[in-house]
Amino acid sequence: MFGLLLRAKFKTMSMAAAKAELEHDPSIKLIDVRTENEYYEGHLPGSINLPLNAAGDIEKIVSDKNAKLFIYCQSGRRSHNACSVFSKLGYTDVTNIGGITAWTGKIAKGIMK
Repeated sequence: MFGLLLRAKFKTMSMAAAKAELEHDPSIKLIDVRTENEYYEGHLPGSINLPLNAAGDIEKIVSDKNAKLFIYCQSGRRSHNACSVFSKLGYTDVTNIGGITAWTGKIAKGIMK
């Protein structure tokens, strides 16, 4: 019962600050938690699509629980929920960077292979 009371621990960062950090740290895993269709229509270059309803599958994509994860969605709500899931699964460096609507860089289209 007490396990349910665990608070998720993750950070938040503006999209502008995240963009600067992404430019200098190629090890960051950028995760888009929107639907596959939303991702296909436009996503941040280099991001991996893991829809929120499949957030529990993060371990299949990123096995290192100490990896630096930047999570985004459309507005920031789903990314907040995903960050909570990842944190509760034991990921130690999780950051909610909010919604793609705040991104000022290039947008990629299609599916990342």
